[in-house]
Order: sequence, then structure tokens, then C-alpha cells
Amino acid sequence: MIRPRCTDEEYKWLSHRRKGTKQKRILVIGDLHEPFTRDDYFGFCVDIQNKWQTTDTVFIGDVIDNHYMSFWDTDPDGMSAGDELDMAISRLEKWHDRFPNADVTIGNHDARILRQMFKAGISKKWMRRFADVLGTPSWNFTNSVEHDNVTYIHGGTGGAVGGAINRAIKRGKSIVQGHHHTASYIKFHVTDVSRIFGMQIGCGIDEDSYAAAYAKDMMSRFVISVGVVLDDGQLPIIEPMRI
Repeated sequence: MIRPRCTDEEYKWLSHRRKGTKQKRILVIGDLHEPFTRDDYFGFCVDIQNKWQTTDTVFIGDVIDNHYMSFWDTDPDGMSAGDELDMAISRLEKWHDRFPNADVTIGNHDARILRQMFKAGISKKWMRRFADVLGTPSWNFTNSVEHDNVTYIHGGTGGAVGGAINRAIKRGKSIVQGHHHTASYIKFHVTDVSRIFGMQIGCGIDEDSYAAAYAKDMMSRFVISVGVVLDDGQLPIIEPMRI
């Protein structure tokens, strides 16, 4: 019998590695809102992928903007519905090429067309898949996805400050979410028997684009950042982009 000179935890880790089990290392990309993403955000995401050698990718939602049907006043000099969608599809091509097997949580901007169809009384049977429309055939569009007991969703209600951690506490598991462009943080909730976190991802939106004009008078600015989750879902990291 081999008696290793290491602690029980060290032996478990060594056995884990010898079996060839590869831990997931999740890259979490913030709201893109194509075609209104910052031009330098793509390269930043690639740099973070290389830095942490991530194995899986999650786009946290709102990969397209759909400004032409915005809740806010739309720019009368902006692109038409068709032109904006064509440009978004064109700009998403490089994201799909670089991150081909990604999960994409469906955001409120992505789903605008669904709400309009429902409002107009059009059956969802007429709706093509997001992946087909956007030319991203290997992306998995979903309302939420789970890796290592961490749930990834787009988010929405709950506010920018406490939404992620409050949702984590209510669900009793760690949550990663987007939606709130002016917030990017990690908050932990610890009890005697558990430790979970709420992780708020920033975005990659060009704040000078006309689609972001609604935010020009806000006191808080957009946080350009990317998230990484390591160590079997136990170690969340925020990587802010230097601007």
C-alpha cells in the first residue's frame, strides 16, 4: 500500500489530477448589445480567456440590442430594423468563431421580438430559433444554465446593488447574472454549513453609441468587465477592463 506524505486534501487533489479529470473554468462575457459593443471588448474577452485558460463560455445575455423596438425613445436617425439586425449578425460572427460552443442566457433585449409577437397574437410556432436567426448554430440559447452548482441567468429584477446576492440567498445557491450595466461585483453569503455568492457581471457596451443615449444623464457609468468562475464553482473572479 502506498502511504503518500501529504494531507488528505492534497491526496484527493492529486488523485483527481491523475484520473485526468478536467475542472471547468468558466468565462462569463457581459451584455454585448450588438451592434453597439465596444470594439475593444472582443480582444479583452480573448485575453481573459487565454489568461485563465477557460474551458467553457457563458454569454450572460442581451447579445443583441434591438434598439429599433426599444422601451426607451428610439433614435429617429438610427438604423432600420433590418439594417440593425444585419449588422448585429455580422458582428456576432467573430464571437461565434472564437467561442463556438457557448451557452447564451436569453436577455430582455434578445427577447423583445418574442414579446412583440405575443402582443400581436402570433403563435411562437412561427418563431425561428435564436441560433438560426443570428447565424450562431452551435450556441445554446437558454433561460438559465448551471455549471458546478452555480446558476447563470441574465437577471433583471432586484436592482443593481443587491440583485445577484439576494437571488442567490433565496435560491440557496450561487448566482451569476448580468443586465445591470453599471454594476460589477461579487458578494458572499456564509453560514455555518455553506458559502454561496452573487456575482454581477458588467457589460461590453459602447457608452457613446446612440442606443446607450438613455444612460447619458445617469450618475453611474457602465462597468466594462468579464467574469471567471474557477475551482468547481467556488472561486468567482471579476476582471475589469482598463479604460
